[in-house]
Amino acid sequence: MKTSFVPAAAAASVSIALALAAAAHAQDAQTSDTKTAIKEDAKTVGHAVAHSARTVGHEVASKSREAGHAVAEKTRPAREAIKKDSVKAGHAVADGARTVGNAVKEGAEKAKASVSHKPDEPQPKN
Repeated sequence: MKTSFVPAAAAASVSIALALAAAAHAQDAQTSDTKTAIKEDAKTVGHAVAHSARTVGHEVASKSREAGHAVAEKTRPAREAIKKDSVKAGHAVADGARTVGNAVKEGAEKAKASVSHKPDEPQPKN
């Protein structure tokens, strides 16, 4: 079914409903059997439109799902490349941070050693 079926079905149901309403309004002296038949016909038309709309909705959902899967499949190589590049960048940042951390640690140890007072002679023991 094509998705243009929904507007056509809606137009058909509206025209049928209007025709039924006009027929009901034109004859005020109808019997209860005729009124019941008109109500049943209107209900049947409503159910048919609902069924058609549901069918079209399911078809649209299926096509959308297929399109989504196709897009995901086509973009897979790009996603994988980005993933690999991100891992490489993360490792490079970690290595750089480790190198900077070690340099700072060594610099701090040198500064501490140069500031610390070390007596030339041993402390007397009392």
